Amino acid sequence: MESDDPAEVARKLAELRLEHRDLDAAIDRLAQDSDADELTVKRLKKRKLWLKDCIARLESALIPDEPA
Repeated sequence: MESDDPAEVARKLAELRLEHRDLDAAIDRLAQDSDADELTVKRLKKRKLWLKDCIARLESALIPDEPA
């Protein structure tokens, strides 16, 4: 993300959290379906993990640096 604007970072963070939550629900639904494609579930889980990493990076970007 190129923007250092805290409002823009917070907006992007909210979008990523929503997508993460939606993926979680989709994975849960697929896990209940015995006919679900395992490859699709793996891809969704990988995407969810990537989103979690992005969220963590953005959250740390919102924390101001403290002088040593």
